[in-house]
Amino acid sequence: MLNFIINTIIWTLALYGLFEIIKNIIYIFTYTNLKSDGIYFIVATKNQEEKIEGFLRSIIFKILYGKEDYIKNIIVTDLDSKDNTKEIIKKLSQDYKCINIITWKECKELIDNVNEN
Repeated sequence: MLNFIINTIIWTLALYGLFEIIKNIIYIFTYTNLKSDGIYFIVATKNQEEKIEGFLRSIIFKILYGKEDYIKNIIVTDLDSKDNTKEIIKKLSQDYKCINIITWKECKELIDNVNEN
């Protein structure tokens, strides 16, 4: 009996999650100006000079050589780092056209525009 109750709860939660995913997909395609040609990856960073290059290169490697071809752009916003994080991102954005660096204000406007349309 306990097994039946647990299975019922799990299936109910799974169906609820599926409905939420479908609802979000319908919302995105109906009320936003996002195109269905890929994923735009937004990364917010602050004081990550030791980790940011490896992190971004791992994503770039997956885009260029892996099966992650649905990722179209990596948008990186720096939250006023006190170290060399911003310079590292700028250098990578010059080497790879899929990386764009923007300010937090520009990122917020971008997100607000997605929600308004």
